[in-house]
Amino acid sequence: MNSNTKYHFRIPGIMLILFLISQQLFAHDDGTLAKLSKTEVATLYLQLGFEHIIPLGLDHILFVLSLFLLNPKLKPVLWQATAFTIAHTITLGMAMYGVIKPPANIVEPVIALSILYVALENIFSGKLRVSRIGIVFLFGLIHGMGFASVLTELGLPKNAYLSSLLMFNLGVELGQVAVILAAFFLLALPFGKKPYYRKAIVIPLSVGIAAIAAFWTFERIFLS
Repeated sequence: MNSNTKYHFRIPGIMLILFLISQQLFAHDDGTLAKLSKTEVATLYLQLGFEHIIPLGLDHILFVLSLFLLNPKLKPVLWQATAFTIAHTITLGMAMYGVIKPPANIVEPVIALSILYVALENIFSGKLRVSRIGIVFLFGLIHGMGFASVLTELGLPKNAYLSSLLMFNLGVELGQVAVILAAFFLLALPFGKKPYYRKAIVIPLSVGIAAIAAFWTFERIFLS
């Protein structure tokens, strides 16, 4: 996700403070990171990956939440999350190693459109279709390019390039898992088997997510 702050939901608190501290760290040259142990560098990139989802990545949070809503069971969303993970890992790695150079002015609107698509599918489709896994995989490729734009600006230490890349990606995954588990305990367990789940939970939340994603799409195309 592009690090432009207008694309992120920021909240006060310790996570934001830690993020700002880490940003100051990256404002220095690679020698600053070289002073840290490999464990400290790995922990830092793990933290940055997690923070890119929680609390800074509202768009990614809404995408993952949209994947969860249609079928409030862990197995279906884990299949979708696995496809998403494989896809964004591929493009994140390719972008960081310079194989591809995705333009942010295209990637960011498509990410917003991916959220809009999944939210609309939740509204108009009464069941989870197998084809969604393929669609999620394609969207994951785009989201990976977004992750790469942030990691490119942060930079990677030359003496721990691959390990830092992997730890950032792991942090992203932990953030996504946290969103899934929160949705499971807050929505699926108390309401998932209720007859009103779709009408009272899925559709209203998906409408709200679709509206936000539509605004982001317009903003990123015409106002950025």
